[in-house]
Amino acid sequence: MPIRYSKAFSANPYIVGGFACIGGGLFGLDISSMSGVLSNPSYLTYFHHPSSGNQGAMVAAMPAGSLVGALAVSSFGEKLGRKRTISLSGFIWAIGCLLQCAAQNRGMLVVGRIIAGFAIGVASTTVPMYLAEITAPSIRGRLTSLQQWSITWGILIQYFIQFGCSYINGVASFRIPWGLQMIPGLILGLGMALFPESPRWLLDHDRNEEALQILADLHGKGNVNDELVQLEYHEICAAVEFDKAEGAKSYRDLFLPGIFRRVALGTSLQAWSQLTGMNVMMYYIVYVFQGAGVNGRHGVLIASSIQYVLNVAMTIPAILWIGMLLPVTFMGHP
Repeated sequence: MPIRYSKAFSANPYIVGGFACIGGGLFGLDISSMSGVLSNPSYLTYFHHPSSGNQGAMVAAMPAGSLVGALAVSSFGEKLGRKRTISLSGFIWAIGCLLQCAAQNRGMLVVGRIIAGFAIGVASTTVPMYLAEITAPSIRGRLTSLQQWSITWGILIQYFIQFGCSYINGVASFRIPWGLQMIPGLILGLGMALFPESPRWLLDHDRNEEALQILADLHGKGNVNDELVQLEYHEICAAVEFDKAEGAKSYRDLFLPGIFRRVALGTSLQAWSQLTGMNVMMYYIVYVFQGAGVNGRHGVLIASSIQYVLNVAMTIPAILWIGMLLPVTFMGHP
């Protein structure tokens, strides 16, 4: 069945890419949804003052779900398509947030965080792939880097929602922020229907005419005979045929000579970016300032917010560097 979408939206790649980046924002929302409650007396009382081990387990539930979600993407992304997978992640995220908002105990909160983490694993893997496959080479680096910026904005926005709600007494001070997280997930889940499917996925499933028309709408103002559209179309066709003939067919193939080196490089970059300790600071900055002698519930939150503001601001130079000075081109991706 043909993929339906709004051509008014698909005519602007920045609108298409920017909307998909909401998926990155979900990751950011989750990070500060926990860091913002660590000094909240209502949260601590309701969940019986969790020990450091219990609190760590509650925080780690999200990355655990993300791991499963990231591994499941290869199945979802190929069977459902990129846009439907992103849409599904938004709805799963909303379910996880609902459980967190209504959590009656630590177990229910952990289950909600695992489900939300699964959605994050799916979205954070699929969104960059989708962005790379729908954007022209000249702006691909710029748009894919916006995924990271959307994460930093998600962290900042949710943290200040937490800060504002900290002036509310009782369980509403943490339930309201957790509940509000559902909104962007639902917007993502419903809104992706307005945007086109990945041309590469369509070609991989022998839906060539649809793929060509989407490329024309995205990069040729609807003209299928546009020179750039034709060039991209034939490049993707060649890449898809090559992958079918020579690409990895199973996880075992990832360890073959030549492929394993690429896998090791990609996983190492991801692993070491986390092992710098950045996310530890993102989640537990409140404890750091408490240990430094910053007193008062709101004083700690204000001091901690500095990190999140700097995080948003200092991502901009990276976007400019990647998007303007180092345009990235991936073979076979439009």
